[in-house]
Amino acid sequence: MSILDDIIDDTRDLVERRKQNTPISELQDRPFYDEREPLSLVDALQERGLSFLAEVKKASPSKGVIRDDFDPAGIAQQYAEHGAAAISVLTEPLHFQGSLEHMAWIRAHVPDTPLLRKDFIIDPYQLVEARAVGADAVLLIATALAPGQLSELHAAATELGLSCLVEVYTEEDLEKIDWNQVKVLGVNNRDLHTFEVDIENSLRIFDQTPKSVGRVAESGLSDPETLVRLRRAGVNGVLIGEHFMRAEHPGKALAQLRADGKKIAAQAR
Repeated sequence: MSILDDIIDDTRDLVERRKQNTPISELQDRPFYDEREPLSLVDALQERGLSFLAEVKKASPSKGVIRDDFDPAGIAQQYAEHGAAAISVLTEPLHFQGSLEHMAWIRAHVPDTPLLRKDFIIDPYQLVEARAVGADAVLLIATALAPGQLSELHAAATELGLSCLVEVYTEEDLEKIDWNQVKVLGVNNRDLHTFEVDIENSLRIFDQTPKSVGRVAESGLSDPETLVRLRRAGVNGVLIGEHFMRAEHPGKALAQLRADGKKIAAQAR
């Protein structure tokens, strides 16, 4: 089994407990559920150049605690102030030390930037949770879902007004994708068994996807030359967490990485 299998098993237990403690009707009564229309992740990826999906993440299974002085809302505000196209928020509690409360705090402080709930979505209940805490989009991991389940969750999220970032790890995952449904595809460069990162994974997989689909590369990204290479290969966005979270000022780290990438791209013209 991979770490993903372990996390999915834990998630099933968590979701069942949450269903018992907080019924859907209670989630639907929360202010964020009714009082705002979700922002579009697709639109966020349309900006010129490479879009940055900056991540708020305290820990990970492979690296442990990444940031001790963890202020989710403050970090997200930095990202928004320094031009993040969207903000990814880890809400998985057991392996990433995230929480739904982090998302709600961030939403209250960052009203105008799309927020992605990054978690292990296996049940429609979690989509309602996402909407109730102010998320605009959710991550759907194709590797962890059967084709029919992926399609059903995508449709349910769309019905709630939520965008979907569908994530794959391997070329085999592409067999689960309905290209008439999926608008944004993420490729994770991390091997689920070894935790090693291979940037070529994004390039191989995106080469097999329709050009009309938004493309987001994920994991192991911190080098501006790599970002320039991805952009030239047609990648629209990059999801970056650890590199920013280890910086003293995550927002300034985002701005610096973007500026370095633009400088390298300009020199190569």
